[in-house]
Amino acid sequence: MYRIGFSEDIHPVTKGEKVILGGIEIPTDISLVGHSDADVVLHAVTESIFGALSLGDLGQHFPDNDPKYKGISSSLLLEEAVRLMLEKGYKVNNVDIQVGAAKPSLKNYKEKMRENIARLLKTEVENVSVKAMSFNKIGPIGKGEAIKASAIILLTK
Repeated sequence: MYRIGFSEDIHPVTKGEKVILGGIEIPTDISLVGHSDADVVLHAVTESIFGALSLGDLGQHFPDNDPKYKGISSSLLLEEAVRLMLEKGYKVNNVDIQVGAAKPSLKNYKEKMRENIARLLKTEVENVSVKAMSFNKIGPIGKGEAIKASAIILLTK
């Protein structure tokens, strides 16, 4: 049996020292604004698992008005989604992720992100695709006002 899940996440940018994407810390002069560590990549992957399993959305599982999630690592959120996935007898067939960011450049980080996401998903790195695009100065992402990620995942039982 196969289940497909899809999700997108977007967070605004502010001045800072780093962003965390795919669980990887990337030094830059910006940060993402959010209740947790604002890792849009792991948020999209986590919610795609919830969607594939008809388990609701990220806010349902980890409300942003709950102080216990303030500043939490999104890796921990994904680990909980993976726990539920495995409990239901599913595993990752593959996941395809697209990150939209004017900056920072992700070319030197995509492979590290793939490796980390594969580890978190308990799958092989060849089952994880990470692509990046700059949005060519179009809209809030292209103008560097936000970073967005989309993820589609195929689970198999």
